[in-house]
Amino acid sequence: MQTRSALVRLLAIAMLWLTATAAFAAPRIGVLTMQPGEIFFERFGHNAVVVDDPESGHGPISYNFGFFDLGEPGFLGRFIRGDMQYMLVALPVDEDLSYYRDVGRGVSIQWLDLEPAQAREIADALAHNALPENARYRYDYFTDNCSTRVRDAIDRATGGALRDQLEVRSAGDTYRSEAVRLASPALWMWLGFDIGLGPFADRPLSRWEDAFVPMRLAASLREVKNSAGRPLVAEEHVVLEHRIAPEPSDAPRRWWPWLIAGVLLAVGARWLATHKPRVLGGLMLPTWTVLGALGLLMAFIWCCTAHRAGWTNHNLLLFSPLCLLLVPGAILMLRGRAPSRFHMGVRIAIAVGGVLALFLQLPAGAQFQAPWLALLLPLHFALAFPVRRT
Repeated sequence: MQTRSALVRLLAIAMLWLTATAAFAAPRIGVLTMQPGEIFFERFGHNAVVVDDPESGHGPISYNFGFFDLGEPGFLGRFIRGDMQYMLVALPVDEDLSYYRDVGRGVSIQWLDLEPAQAREIADALAHNALPENARYRYDYFTDNCSTRVRDAIDRATGGALRDQLEVRSAGDTYRSEAVRLASPALWMWLGFDIGLGPFADRPLSRWEDAFVPMRLAASLREVKNSAGRPLVAEEHVVLEHRIAPEPSDAPRRWWPWLIAGVLLAVGARWLATHKPRVLGGLMLPTWTVLGALGLLMAFIWCCTAHRAGWTNHNLLLFSPLCLLLVPGAILMLRGRAPSRFHMGVRIAIAVGGVLALFLQLPAGAQFQAPWLALLLPLHFALAFPVRRT
């Protein structure tokens, strides 16, 4: 009897020792979040997964999904077609942080409260994914980027618990609102996003989809629970202080200032058409050229690339490729000659397209183009009707 009791105690001690050893050997998993930088491709911020594995024999490793090679053969062509190839790279955390330290970008880390088996699953999966034959993936700005890859790694290890908690909630953001907000310090960049994005970018996002922005993912991780019902983030602290301009804040998109500008442009265009047609021709020559060229670019994105966020773009009706047909007429006006009837017919067709764009705004969930409608529709209308010159 005593022998049996001693055996039971020995087995119990062995099980406790194995459990303690397994827990001790489990890697520690963290999420690094890097604040936006000043270069255009750094405007959205960045993140990476940190694995601190006591069994590895080396320090913490950063698994970074944001590497690409500008010198790679065919990179520019794939970028234009929407077939960019990014890579997962594993490197020591200090080495990964050195760049952000040099340029003044802030970095914080969130250590996650995971079960040992979940932490081990993330560590093993990332190590396998970082092998040269597995490291490349097809990058998408909104649906498959460095941040969504971090999100998905955590979600797989938690058996879908992260997605279950985030997919049912929404902050009302859209791909357009986030892209325009984060790109706002660079005028050309936010104009490109706002003009070039189609209806795909305007549906409200769940918190799960919102995580394509690293800072949004970090905010969501603070709110979710792990599989045991405890907060998923066990510890969070700043690794590097942010020393450059902060992340742009949320701001409402107002259309009425654009309408005021559009009405003023329309009134000015009518007055010039009546009194100074040569001046109007000189002003509209570059204007129609730019509008038409942007329209052709949007049509190219829709028809010839995999950038689905730019497909079926209603702005094609405002930045119409037909504007290029008006360039010869603008040259005639600049020379003091009246434009042809064909020229005036094209102006009317462009104005009709603008009206169609206005009606396309009526259904719920339509593409948000109110500022561009307010700016350009009055101008197109002002130029669509003939005037009596003085």
